[in-house]
Amino acid sequence: MKKILLSVLMIGSAVYASAQWYHEPTPNDTLKSVRQMTDGSAVFSIYAPQAQKVSVAGDIFSMNPKTEKADNGVWTITIPDMQAGAFRYHFVVDGVNVYDPIAPEAKETSAVAIIGQGDEFFRMKDVPHGAIAQRYYYSKNLKTTRRLHVWTPAGYEKSSESLPVLYLIHGGGDTDNAWSGVGCAGNILDNLLAGGKMRPMIVVMPNGSIDTPSLEEEVPLFEEDLVQSIIPFIENNYRVVADKEHRAMAGLSMGGMETLETMLKDYEKFCYFWVLSSGWFANNQEAYANYAKQLNAMASDFNKGVKQLVFTMGGPEDIAYNNCKAMLKLFDGAGIKYEYQEAPGGHTWHTWRNNLYELAQKIF
Repeated sequence: MKKILLSVLMIGSAVYASAQWYHEPTPNDTLKSVRQMTDGSAVFSIYAPQAQKVSVAGDIFSMNPKTEKADNGVWTITIPDMQAGAFRYHFVVDGVNVYDPIAPEAKETSAVAIIGQGDEFFRMKDVPHGAIAQRYYYSKNLKTTRRLHVWTPAGYEKSSESLPVLYLIHGGGDTDNAWSGVGCAGNILDNLLAGGKMRPMIVVMPNGSIDTPSLEEEVPLFEEDLVQSIIPFIENNYRVVADKEHRAMAGLSMGGMETLETMLKDYEKFCYFWVLSSGWFANNQEAYANYAKQLNAMASDFNKGVKQLVFTMGGPEDIAYNNCKAMLKLFDGAGIKYEYQEAPGGHTWHTWRNNLYELAQKIF
């Protein structure tokens, strides 16, 4: 909760980086829904202050569960003598099956409504389809196993060609399944490739979210994870061209901040940067001065070595609009070359799907 509140204050809006609305704190913000107790029991909890009856169901069965409702609206169901294992479960709230809203997998079970006429560029169409794989790697700096998604183009399995790589980062509050889910990245890339509008490439969608107290801590940690662990993992496990001319990075909102951080520290490793709906926070004068110093120091080498630096905004209604406009003055002052694009859509996936559609056709 502290992290969400800080991000809201920094951006000067009641909206978090992924365009999720800020809400009043509740017990749900710090609730742990599944706890294993030392006596061998397991406790399942859900925040449902208006509910009259709550139970837990699925692979979990007990003749004598202990159910309690606290004054703060949290229900707890204690199941005694739980054996070691993996169990599917859901809550039953006043007769309605409810999947655990705070489980790590909760975002991945969200329904996605596809609205339109049926021929949109992000629709699944009758074209050859690539594969989207979930891969796990060990993060050296975070000292834990993390997940990422990788799109490989149709025919990759039978090909011997080495391909360029786009590292595509989601926004705050999301995980590595966002681009392949609500972002429709697989469909967009399949359709572009089938139409001969983009070069075959591998698209890596890492998890840019890291559990830290603040965005300032999270962003540099991801940059370290990307350079130290993610890129080596991809280049050791996929047929890629492992040089800067064949690496691109794009990120939206918080992922745009992570793209900027990587650009400052590792621009010699990439030839393409796209920063979507993002910008440094204009109210931090000390940080701004440091950014200006870094940009001035790297400007000459950057202009010689980076083929594309593109900033995109979802129009003036984009909550990062003012931050981006202020930030670009630093790039202008340093003489760094870039392209700026603006289109209606605000700080939403409508904008970012269009961004992917365009950038995939322009890189490499």
